[in-house]
Amino acid sequence: MSDILVRKLARTDKSAWQQHWASYLEFYQQDLSQEVTDGLFERLLSAGSHSAFVAEKQDRIVGFVHFLFHDSSWSLDQVCYLEDLYVSPEVRGGGAGRKLIEAVYTAADLEPGANGKVYWHTNQDNKRAQMLYDRIGELSDYIRYVRS
Repeated sequence: MSDILVRKLARTDKSAWQQHWASYLEFYQQDLSQEVTDGLFERLLSAGSHSAFVAEKQDRIVGFVHFLFHDSSWSLDQVCYLEDLYVSPEVRGGGAGRKLIEAVYTAADLEPGANGKVYWHTNQDNKRAQMLYDRIGELSDYIRYVRS
């Protein structure tokens, strides 16, 4: 696990990030326009609410995590939503996912006005990821609904 480096996303990462983003979207059977992808990349680099880290192994990007802070109606502090997490299949199980999530945990602990809370969602069929999540998080009792 020590050969994985986590750092902030940089503009020079766009090509590698975009390849992983496309794989992530394919996994979740989503098809987004290039305009949306480009807009997201710019948001991730801006000083706004969205942020991103990448995981590197041997100077090659092997994963990413996107997260944002937002107000909560149950607290005066902000909470952190881990929105997207992706690790290349060839390095899964090697610690990149854990390091990316731990980087978000650290960001949540250090963010001014935030309370350190981090939450995320995953597909109920994503059993491999859930094995990691069960070790570093706690499954909540909430069910998510979306507008139909």
